[in-house]
Amino acid sequence: MGAGHGHGHGGHDHGHAHGAVANRRRLAIAFGITAAVLVIQAVGAVVTGSLSLLVDTGHMLTDVGGLALSLVAATLAMRPPTSRRTWGFARAEVLSAAAQAGILLAIGVFALIEGVRRLLDPPEVEGGPLLVFGILGLVANVIAILVLVSARDANLNLRAAFLEVVNDALGSVAVIVSAIVIALTGFLQADALAAMVVACLIIPRAAMLLRASGRILLEETPDAIDLDAVRSHILELDHVTAVHDLHASQIATGLPVLTAHVVVADGCFRDGHGAAILAQVQTCIAEHFDVEHSTIQVEPVSHREPEAHA
Repeated sequence: MGAGHGHGHGGHDHGHAHGAVANRRRLAIAFGITAAVLVIQAVGAVVTGSLSLLVDTGHMLTDVGGLALSLVAATLAMRPPTSRRTWGFARAEVLSAAAQAGILLAIGVFALIEGVRRLLDPPEVEGGPLLVFGILGLVANVIAILVLVSARDANLNLRAAFLEVVNDALGSVAVIVSAIVIALTGFLQADALAAMVVACLIIPRAAMLLRASGRILLEETPDAIDLDAVRSHILELDHVTAVHDLHASQIATGLPVLTAHVVVADGCFRDGHGAAILAQVQTCIAEHFDVEHSTIQVEPVSHREPEAHA
């Protein structure tokens, strides 16, 4: 006896859809702002010859690509499930976050390597124009941050987009500081140091995001679900003698799933207890562990022998 279980409510679905539309709108606004400033900073990097501005421009290029990817993922995630894609495109947000994290890591490593080279052989950098482009980038990034901040915890996709914009704002601050130092002191290595500081800010955050998205893609047990506790709760129910093949994973942000084989006394299949136990197990999982999608197979003790792996 097996069953899939989910709590679907019209109000909840409507609220979720409304939130998804609002999040997509925020991403579109942030994308437009970032794309406009990308062009300005690219021109600035060519005019000034600054590594910190070049790294910030490269970072902003990944922001534009990442925000575009986030926008596509947010749009795909709104599509309904089909018989071929039973979860729809819910995992698109995770794939988008992983891709953005990988690109950010590459940018960070490049900035560190190029920064070391320029420390040894610093090129000429004009402090005045560099300051102007740094300020323009910072203003745009602050606006994008304000647009995304309220939705940054909605899912991994938005978290990645917000992280990229915040890191880019930090990059703009580094550009501004290096421009001031160069203009006042002529210390050209300040540009390379600023780029390396940005890299050190990018790499740990990108690694954390990549780890979080990787855990979902590898179907690790979510942190919020303690499988030992789940097993104990189920074993406390009347007539349950064992639990095996217990698995939990996460399809996307806020969408954990759980499967289990629950062994009961053979008599439960003769006196009608089987259906009642199935309902009790699924209710227990939903109420105690906030898992709305569970698939439970209820089987008699006599069924254990064919499943030797259990």
